[in-house]
Amino acid sequence: MKRHFLAGAAALALASFVSSAEAQIAISANDGKAGLDDGKSIVNQNPHPDYITIFDLGQNPPKVLGEVMNVPTSVVGPPQSVAIAHDGSFAIVTGAFKVDPADPKKTVADNKVTVIDLKAKPFAAIATLEAGPGATGVSINPAQTLALVANRNEGTVSVFTISGKELKPAGKIQLGDAKSGPSHAVFTPDGKMALVTRDGDHKVSILKVDGDKVEDTKKTMTGGFRPYSIEVSPKGDIAVFGNQGGGTGDNDVINVVDLKSNPPRVVDTISVGPTPEGVGMSPKGDFVAVTVMNNTNKPKSFPFYHDNGILKVFSIRGTKLQLAAEAPVGHWCQGAVWSKDQKTIVVQCMVEKEFEIFRFTGDSLKRTGEIKLKAGGAGLCAQQ
Repeated sequence: MKRHFLAGAAALALASFVSSAEAQIAISANDGKAGLDDGKSIVNQNPHPDYITIFDLGQNPPKVLGEVMNVPTSVVGPPQSVAIAHDGSFAIVTGAFKVDPADPKKTVADNKVTVIDLKAKPFAAIATLEAGPGATGVSINPAQTLALVANRNEGTVSVFTISGKELKPAGKIQLGDAKSGPSHAVFTPDGKMALVTRDGDHKVSILKVDGDKVEDTKKTMTGGFRPYSIEVSPKGDIAVFGNQGGGTGDNDVINVVDLKSNPPRVVDTISVGPTPEGVGMSPKGDFVAVTVMNNTNKPKSFPFYHDNGILKVFSIRGTKLQLAAEAPVGHWCQGAVWSKDQKTIVVQCMVEKEFEIFRFTGDSLKRTGEIKLKAGGAGLCAQQ
């Protein structure tokens, strides 16, 4: 009996160890400034300060671990305005817009980049740096030696070198004029290349990365109308990006990039509905989630207004995507992230000021709960 008891205790201890080992840090950057008034973008009066929420996506349901207040962020730009280091030690958050100091009813471009120490107790902002105007999509390379920030209002990508948790500016790459609109820059898994969506001139730029040197290859892909949110498969074979479209109610698309082609090229395009905002690749590269606004950010009088957005999940088969499941979500929804086991998806919805939590079975989605926020979720990232 004693031997059986010891064996049972050992099994319980092992289970506890496995459970704690499967903790998965995720961060939501929450914008208190931005609001909607019947489809019109407004600046909230007496807004809640921008802040971040740190939560454990490895638990079911996900559990909030802490918050850091007064971290500049913005709903303007794709929801990849947060990047988490691969070892989970720190994160980077960008802020594309801020309240205009001269007029509290307006916003102006911001350039803030904030470093968050995820090992501090409590979590803490440890540095604030400057990128370019409209600093938005941010990525950290697999070696944790470089970070890239897309500057939507300058036509540039800022390069930062990383040592430990310290970032240092290392120059900018000019991709176009101030209207080219670089939105997100993402590294490939081998760290030797980065792709940059440009929603102002409808291109995707290809950057070469060699050590701490990043340069524009001058090669581009034609990315449809307003390329925006982009994710690369952890397998390194494809990337998927969405097109924002013209905002006139038409169906918009996501695109598949063949990364094995030299140079990479768009090989497939799929209609998903009006305005795909966020694209979220699953940790094993088997699925991609897309948050479709579905005209929820339009006035109710708009002829194609809908009272819900859509979460769509596509299975990945080589360079082809196939719809696996879809479910209604809230209004003006932004990012989507996956748990490591690919069974939980969390979606941010700005209007509802909440995370919406879904269980994914491989061919179905079921909403299982929500977590309320103090401001609208605008940027989202999960440790992979």
